Amino acid sequence: MKIVFSTIISLLCSLMVLAQEKKMVVVNTSKEPVTPGKFESTWESLQRYQTPEWFRNAKFGIWAHWGPQCQPEQGDWYGRLMYDEGSPQYKWHLEHYGHPSKVGFKDVIHDWKAENWDPEKLVALYKRVGAQYFFAMANHHDNLDLWDSKYQEWNSVRVGPKRDIMTGWAEAAKKYNLPFGISVHASHAWTWFETSQRSDKKGPLAGVPYDGNLTKEDGKGTWWEGLDPQNLYAQNHPFSKGSEDDITSLWGGQWNWKNGASLPDQEYCDRFYNRTMDLINKYNPDLIYFDDTALPLWPVSDAGLKIAAHYYNTNMSIHDGKLEAVLFGKVLTDEQKKCMVWDVERGAPDKAQADAWQTCTCIGDWHYNRAVYDENRYKSAKTVIQTLIDIVSKNGNLLLNIPVRGDGTIDDKEVAILEGIAAWMDINKESIFDTCPWRVFGEGPVADEANPMQGPGFNEGKTQLSEKDIRFNQKGTILYASVLEVPLEDITIKSLGKNKVNFKIKKIEMLGSNEKLKWKQKAGVLVIEKPKDVPNDMAVVFKIERKF
Repeated sequence: MKIVFSTIISLLCSLMVLAQEKKMVVVNTSKEPVTPGKFESTWESLQRYQTPEWFRNAKFGIWAHWGPQCQPEQGDWYGRLMYDEGSPQYKWHLEHYGHPSKVGFKDVIHDWKAENWDPEKLVALYKRVGAQYFFAMANHHDNLDLWDSKYQEWNSVRVGPKRDIMTGWAEAAKKYNLPFGISVHASHAWTWFETSQRSDKKGPLAGVPYDGNLTKEDGKGTWWEGLDPQNLYAQNHPFSKGSEDDITSLWGGQWNWKNGASLPDQEYCDRFYNRTMDLINKYNPDLIYFDDTALPLWPVSDAGLKIAAHYYNTNMSIHDGKLEAVLFGKVLTDEQKKCMVWDVERGAPDKAQADAWQTCTCIGDWHYNRAVYDENRYKSAKTVIQTLIDIVSKNGNLLLNIPVRGDGTIDDKEVAILEGIAAWMDINKESIFDTCPWRVFGEGPVADEANPMQGPGFNEGKTQLSEKDIRFNQKGTILYASVLEVPLEDITIKSLGKNKVNFKIKKIEMLGSNEKLKWKQKAGVLVIEKPKDVPNDMAVVFKIERKF
């Protein structure tokens, strides 16, 4: 009986797999073929990926997560939330633009001019701060392509600033010899923009559809005549389950195309695939970030698998058979972590990782938010440096977004934060770049504290550091011990006690200081006498030379 029951269960599982495969959209590659080579568009083949050494050594990148949603200066997800009746963004939009049935997100794009944008000036600043690679956003969930896109008429060359944003960033990165990364977020427009299908439930315009319902024919005599709003909003489909009422439904598993999400059709998947392939072929980026669980449109389409294989094979053809590409994915299984680099959003694992990984975070909101500036809510330079040190000690890199205003500039408080990071880097950068993890990543109260992540990450800022928290990394015969607050007393490092580790010490210096330090390596602990002065108030780095 057990054998029969087991057989039935196995058969049912097989049928479920077949049904799922039948639903999967297989994209048409005739317009943008996949470059043949070492990698095929399967998870098994992608597991042959090896993270390039240059990325492991780079440690720190800066990101311009910039697009039309920065124009209102109202922070993240403006394009979705402005259609949520009663929300702060909806109220702000009514006051400054008008009702979303008449003036929608397409008109925010029209208002975005990027009139003061100077990509060379910004990238030069980021390079001086210490960035070893630079990222620019190619599109967001708002579905506007920021280059002269072959497959998306709603692009920044045709509307808005009428400039090729990606080319401007790419040329600036090349001028300053920074590896160039692009971030792609548009796979989610299908569900993300569902709010634009709604209408008010109360008031004088109750029941009047928002502009996500408009078609090309409605544009006669308008500034957008000839363009089809459905190619922007992507809303010619039924609502996802609960989407009509619940603004948070997208987070309830629908982000991963589950829990009643409306599934994208063939045309949508083909368009996303072609747009992304066009982007890769135009810019040959060194890094690609997908704001997706695993790969874009997975598991409802094979688009992401084909894009990944194409990207790796194309990169190898450019670099004489050597793979130098870096591709990021979020919320990865152990098998998927072999296929690409794991990205953690606004957080970090609480333990060191065997494979290279990256944290992406921001000093404020992802999109520019005037309230963050007015209320002094940016992360400080000190917080950024402490975060960087912790991440590097765990074998990771930090990608830091500096929000850009709609006009293409960053504000004075952001510049001051960058100057603070640069000042620390000028003295201590040898302890960051070209280093590798030590046998333990750190010690102290926070190192011993569990700090679980929530989904893609989101566990930053939940621990309070002290001078007892120390992080390690190494380079050759040098061990760097970074104390994450200004020492108030003698520094004790348990991990370097004589009976804890085979590490005889030849010399100890404090980076940025000529002070001769007094220290003693005891059986259970290394004690460094409290310095008379410290060179900064962010994190003090001790350079410990090993004796053989």
